[in-house]
Amino acid sequence: MTRPRVLLADDHPVLIAAIGGLLAKDYDIVGRVGDGLRLLEEAERLRPDVIVLDLNMPGMSGLDACRELTRTLPRTMVIVVTAEDDAAVQQVVMAAGAFAFIDKGTIGTDLLPAVQAACGGTQT
Repeated sequence: MTRPRVLLADDHPVLIAAIGGLLAKDYDIVGRVGDGLRLLEEAERLRPDVIVLDLNMPGMSGLDACRELTRTLPRTMVIVVTAEDDAAVQQVVMAAGAFAFIDKGTIGTDLLPAVQAACGGTQT
């Protein structure tokens, strides 16, 4: 049985390392990128099952990247993580096609269930 493949995108290496550590037991972390443009390139090349991406990144915002990813890779589930815990921001992110919206302050409790749901098809 193959493990789900996850691509991580955040411009903070410490956060990418923490997220990778949290998910590595159950998922194959196939790549780590620090900007939105590189994310699009790597997503196209790697074709992950799930992408965990920061909303604010250099090169291309996570919001614009989410829109593009859901258009070009519709089978890939996008989970957006951000420090902007605001209902209006969440609505915009979900309208852009994100599978889930996670506040960076709750990554430790909310990210793993969101990735599990993305792999199982139950939206959070």
